[in-house]
Amino acid sequence: MSQVLHTPPHSPAPADEDDLAALAARHGLTVSGARPSLTEYVRQLWERRHFITAFATAKLTAQYSQAKLGQVWQVMTPLLNAAVYYFIFGVLLGTKKHVPDYIPFLVTGVFIWTFTQSSIMAGTRAISGNLGLVRALHFPRAALPISFALQQLQQLLFSMAALFVILICFGVPVSVSWLLVIPALFLQFTFNAGVSMVMARMGAKTPDIAQLMPFILRTWMYLSGVMWSISKLTKGDNLPHLVTIALETNPAAVYIDLMRYALIDSFHSSQLPPHVWAAATGWALLAGVGGFIYFWKAEETYGRG
Repeated sequence: MSQVLHTPPHSPAPADEDDLAALAARHGLTVSGARPSLTEYVRQLWERRHFITAFATAKLTAQYSQAKLGQVWQVMTPLLNAAVYYFIFGVLLGTKKHVPDYIPFLVTGVFIWTFTQSSIMAGTRAISGNLGLVRALHFPRAALPISFALQQLQQLLFSMAALFVILICFGVPVSVSWLLVIPALFLQFTFNAGVSMVMARMGAKTPDIAQLMPFILRTWMYLSGVMWSISKLTKGDNLPHLVTIALETNPAAVYIDLMRYALIDSFHSSQLPPHVWAAATGWALLAGVGGFIYFWKAEETYGRG
């Protein structure tokens, strides 16, 4: 008797990943949450510019909504800090004896430093502190650190009215040089937003870094000439050349010195570090462009895990 051997039908081979990718592309399917190209990312961000400004304004309005004095604290906080620094550095340590117009010098430094400090602190928590928003809505995540930097710029502009009053009350005349505030603040905002994006990516991966930032920023503040004059310290050969260069090119100090030069007539160009506008522009481009690309490269990871 002959036996008929029945060969089972061949099971189809698993589809190759390249074939699946080609099939998905042919039907217009994309990976959920995939990072767009850099140009597409910039376009999406620009399309949401109204969201960025509205989000920044809403955050600024809500910041002091529970306080009885409300938005007055936007001015009072840096002024109270300046009063403490004046007593410690100006009176106890005698710094005011060596710096003309010390109160305008100090208050300007505190206001401008607070802008950078607050932008970076807010940027550090931009992703980790808004996970509900990140997971619920689809939008370019860079909108968050940029909006927080914009919020701090709005707060600074609100406080500048008080700064101008203080300058005039202490005998600083209104000058055409005050117009230099506009390019100086633009460059500082670009720098702050770039650093905020760097810290936002780092903070999203390691939320504990937000606990370390106040100590880092406080150290940075003491090195940035907020309460003392860098030009007087670096005059002569008392410090090593590399230390002098590091102090003079410190980005926070560069933006503070630019604002002092713009606003205070007794702060002369001889007190500015060499090529100060080039340094301010370089820091803005390095932090702004570099920080943006660094943040974009991790776009698809935010809010996951």
